[in-house]
Amino acid sequence: MSIDILFITPNSSKKVYQDLAKDYSAIEPPTWSLLLAQSCRSKNHKVAILDSNAERLDDTASFNRIKKLNPKILCFVVYGQNVNAGTTNMVGAIQLAKYIKQNNFKSPIIFIGSHIQALPLKTLNDEPCIDIVCTNEGVYALHNILNLKSFEENELENVKGIGFKKNGKSILTSPEKVVPQERMDHDLPGYAWDLLPFKNKPFDLYRAPMWHAEYLEENRTPYAAIQTSLGCQFGCSFCMINIINRDNNDEIGVASNYSKMRFWSTEFILGEFKKLFDYGVKTIRIVDEMFLLNPKYYIPLCEKLKEYNNNDDLKMWAYSRIDTIRRKNILELVRSAGIKWLCLGIESGNKSIRLEVSKGKFEDVDVEQVVNQVHNADIDIMANYIYGLPGDTRQTINETFELSKKLNTLGWNTYAAMALPGSALYKDALNKNYELPKKYEDFSFHAYNTKPLPTEKLKPWEILKLRDDNFIKYHSNNDFLEKIHKKFGQKAKENIVSMTKIKLKRKIIEEAEKNSTNF
Repeated sequence: MSIDILFITPNSSKKVYQDLAKDYSAIEPPTWSLLLAQSCRSKNHKVAILDSNAERLDDTASFNRIKKLNPKILCFVVYGQNVNAGTTNMVGAIQLAKYIKQNNFKSPIIFIGSHIQALPLKTLNDEPCIDIVCTNEGVYALHNILNLKSFEENELENVKGIGFKKNGKSILTSPEKVVPQERMDHDLPGYAWDLLPFKNKPFDLYRAPMWHAEYLEENRTPYAAIQTSLGCQFGCSFCMINIINRDNNDEIGVASNYSKMRFWSTEFILGEFKKLFDYGVKTIRIVDEMFLLNPKYYIPLCEKLKEYNNNDDLKMWAYSRIDTIRRKNILELVRSAGIKWLCLGIESGNKSIRLEVSKGKFEDVDVEQVVNQVHNADIDIMANYIYGLPGDTRQTINETFELSKKLNTLGWNTYAAMALPGSALYKDALNKNYELPKKYEDFSFHAYNTKPLPTEKLKPWEILKLRDDNFIKYHSNNDFLEKIHKKFGQKAKENIVSMTKIKLKRKIIEEAEKNSTNF
């Protein structure tokens, strides 16, 4: 058996999520592997997907699969549960790529993903196991590579949007465009759902986040994720979601320089939803960073989706900012479409900090009023906060936590601000000579060696400890637990209590405990 290209999703779960990896972390279908596989398949290339993460394959088992498929090209697609987590998953990808090279498999290895898009030359220089990198989403670059007669240097240098080593030196070819709006349905023609692995039935190796499943294990699978748009029109300094839109060869890519959105047509993307429904998947994440932003696209889609929400059996969630969901009657439509959770980026309880990180593009809103409107529409909320944003102090972080307790949403998610490669915070941290994580996995918000950014008033370990302590406090709060019990039942409440017993180990906090008498 031989195929043209194998799309590989690496297994990095243990190093990324510590003890949460076994039972609690979500396992999500690899949306970009699915998109790229379908795109290449539409050009008559033979493709396959290896999801080492979903199947929990070690390097030996993954390599045995690769040998059996015998692909002409190995393409590692390295994103995370969200694009912001792409750097952390480089750990599993590089480990497997090294193993492949050590075992003398000759097919070239290509890397696509957010870390590579942010730092293509650095990645090539740091990792000899990588032969080629794609400097943006890679759709057209892959099409052109697959049409090459060989993978020699003189052939590769004519392919736009890639990097490789020429005469031992890492170089980038001229930039390639991303798929334009008018070509979305044609050049990214859906998802290769049929290529995903499963145990007993399709999508049974994938599991939703606990909160999306109403904190009940039996609700977590089958689970899928789908995008109706790509990118974001905003340029928040902590985010690097727009790095997929990169269209230049700067040594360090900054996502906020490439802010744009592209959409599939309503009828086209509805067809992808219908495929999932036919597979029996009703628990779905809508991956779009800003699903509830452009009514031209989300209103007709929601109108169509509600026709498939038989007996209110769909259980979907989507992202929104708190300043983009105030259109009249929109929440009722969203709920009728089966979207039962909204993931809201509240970020901070301090207005000035919210405005600063979004560079003035965040409208000032009454957060409590917006949250009440969402709850009144019978939609639950996963509230996202960030500790350690520029300007944060112990007082402003406490303001954020007190606001979160007052809002009492059924989902609470808080990260310590990290200088993620591709974000403006990363380049700013380099300019300020901040000490950044040394290893890929240390960019994980959950990792033992994670090291968030400092602020003028707070050290990294102080910010991280506030985050970890408040995670336990919030999920142990009686008001929260009683609300969970009333909405989802006793078992859901017990599962949350069990979850809070898993304590993340943190190196910088342990060192602070040893070195400070006033800890």
